[in-house]
Amino acid sequence: MAMDRIWSYAPDSGHTEGQDLTGFAVAATDGTIGHVDREAAPHAMRHLVVDTGVWVFGRSVLVPAGVVTGVDTQGRKVTLSCSRADAKAAPRFQTDSETRDQGYLRAVGDYYDRLPPRETATV
Repeated sequence: MAMDRIWSYAPDSGHTEGQDLTGFAVAATDGTIGHVDREAAPHAMRHLVVDTGVWVFGRSVLVPAGVVTGVDTQGRKVTLSCSRADAKAAPRFQTDSETRDQGYLRAVGDYYDRLPPRETATV
């Protein structure tokens, strides 16, 4: 995936411009990782902040929009192209100010861009 595309929803993802994904469940290729807490797009770097609940000790993870492979509006579920372990190993998200930090966002984008392609689960 090209680095600039990691920050945009794929045309076949099912995402509709202006759609609010807040509260949608988030599923990796091998299981649920949490729910969408919020969306942001500073510096044209669209991403989701996913609340993992107790799965990753109550921390959140930042997921670039390009990692989203499916949006099921009726089922209120977002599917990702990465595994649970991939999401857990991503650069640690600690504060909301990081969602506006270009250096941090580039590190996250680079991490997800380098992941090997995976079979995607259906939404």
